[in-house]
Amino acid sequence: MTRTPVNAADRWEPLNHLLTELLDRVAAEIPGCLGTALTVRQDGGPPSVLATHGVGDRLAPAQLRRGGPIADAAGSGHSVSTDDLFADERWPGLSDDALVGKHPEPADRWRGVRGAVAVGGLWGDDDSLVLSATLDGPASPEARAVLWRYEKLTADLLVRVAEAVAAGAPDQLQAMLASRATIEQAKGAIMAVRGCDVEEAWRTLRRCSQEFNVKVRDLAAALVELLGDPEVRRPAGAPPIHPDASAREAARRLWKAFTTSAPGSRPGGVRPLGERSPVGRRGSRRPS
Repeated sequence: MTRTPVNAADRWEPLNHLLTELLDRVAAEIPGCLGTALTVRQDGGPPSVLATHGVGDRLAPAQLRRGGPIADAAGSGHSVSTDDLFADERWPGLSDDALVGKHPEPADRWRGVRGAVAVGGLWGDDDSLVLSATLDGPASPEARAVLWRYEKLTADLLVRVAEAVAAGAPDQLQAMLASRATIEQAKGAIMAVRGCDVEEAWRTLRRCSQEFNVKVRDLAAALVELLGDPEVRRPAGAPPIHPDASAREAARRLWKAFTTSAPGSRPGGVRPLGERSPVGRRGSRRPS
């Protein structure tokens, strides 16, 4: 059997956890989202549902069997959308009555479904993926934009998983998953205190790691530790991350920048990270 991310998801619970968190995040950023799904195709084989959220658990497999945006995007590699999934003439075999007959629990779950968007992309030379969302209203440009934004992140993740699996290196995969989980925790904390979105939180972590010459993973772990978590939460089986003194100092200064009120600071007392004080650049004179 070919060792693929599909096989890895079956064998390693941390990978399931990471994929589920990714789809949860996608759903949270799309207004009116009822469900999301990640579908992959590898080595010329048929598309396979790798992970789902919400109504995606039933709708994604149904679209592969009966037709729908996911199946069309998997075949074309492009974006496919509809304002009324069950009434669209392109997929006559896909209807809410058919789903109620096969999955009657509960019927109202399908009655609320309206639009759907599926975005196709590549994650290997001949391997493809589809990120999809099911909506309670018509397909929207915002939904497409969110899916496109996460498509590259998902493709990069699948490539790294496939490399680790092919090399027979589960420890490498476990370490990657631990890093991702830790970074997500830190981004959540930054989003809460700054009132920013996930992209701004990620840029903040990256910028600070560069200024203090520490790994993003170690900075994230130190930041979570600073906020009172004695041990960073991580997927089951993933190794712990132990930040060093440099990472802890960077985290301390970063958090001080978020919580110190000063003239010209952002709302809530948050100063832009690029300012020299209280977060200093490498080689600059930092306050004691």
